[in-house]
Amino acid sequence: MTDERKPRVFSGIQPTGKKTLGNYSGGFRQYAQTQETHDACFCIVDLHSISVEYDPEALRTSTLDLAAMLFATGLDAERSTVFCQSHVTAHAEAAWLLSSVTSYGQLGRMTQFKDKSEGKEFVSAALFTYPILMAGDILLYQTDLVPIGDDQRQHLELARDVAERFNFRYGDTFRVPDGMFPEVGGRIIDLQEPTNKMSTTMSSEQGAVYIVDSPDVIRKKFKSAVTDSGREVRYDPQEKPGVSNLLEIMSVATGKAIPELERQFDSAGYGDFKTAVGESVVELLTPIRERFEALRADERELQRLLAVGAEKARRTSEPTLETMYERMGFARSRSGKFFGAARPRGL
Repeated sequence: MTDERKPRVFSGIQPTGKKTLGNYSGGFRQYAQTQETHDACFCIVDLHSISVEYDPEALRTSTLDLAAMLFATGLDAERSTVFCQSHVTAHAEAAWLLSSVTSYGQLGRMTQFKDKSEGKEFVSAALFTYPILMAGDILLYQTDLVPIGDDQRQHLELARDVAERFNFRYGDTFRVPDGMFPEVGGRIIDLQEPTNKMSTTMSSEQGAVYIVDSPDVIRKKFKSAVTDSGREVRYDPQEKPGVSNLLEIMSVATGKAIPELERQFDSAGYGDFKTAVGESVVELLTPIRERFEALRADERELQRLLAVGAEKARRTSEPTLETMYERMGFARSRSGKFFGAARPRGL
């Protein structure tokens, strides 16, 4: 595994739910940056979506929505591999093989499983085991780096553990991936609940800023954002979580460092500060929304781009999957004179 190549980046994105400013800050903006310097693979993880109750037609629609959003935020089908998980069967196969080197205890300790299963009458086995599928997603591509937000650290650690255990049992097979975390904006907070992450499913309409929101809606959401006691615009996530979150958002939107923004708004009140943050987000998201709407209107082109990505993904993942089968001791089918050769007609 000492071949000369660009470091490979892999990230999987759930298609369910409208995508928020948090998705952009913690994920999409990193994706466009990494395709410039890395061999980049970005997967719409539609198989993960069936681990909880869902609507099939909504899944089809949201999958294409997400494809359009990925391209709208800067991904290029030529420079990156952008595809649907269900279009590459190696993912489901790898998940089953890797389940043999993943412990029940590890899965039971996953925070997201506990959160999503709490109080539910029906909890699918898929919800319990989908971190193995996630590990397979990453490991199939001999991934070096996984750009993720803070809430996904536990899943990455599981993928690393699974890779190391497989390598120990069956020989050096997988690269052990590292995480790539944004210095600023890795965890954007709900505008109404400064202790909670901005979420596509858990946030209120006023608490989440969606990438496809109109400029006026964005401005209203920031004007009503919860701040903290006092008037000082200062970055202190413990004492001033609301203001600190707004500073991170403005840093992402403008590219300015947080200390520079603190100086800029040193004598400003919270009202002026929130208005300025809102305007910076409008300026950031408006061109993305416009590109998204144009891309989403051409469904055939989206399908074509995903097919191109799936073919690239199949070529990249197949050697790893075949190595897994070989090293785990499966008797593989062979083509040729003695192994599975086609019989002449009439016999």
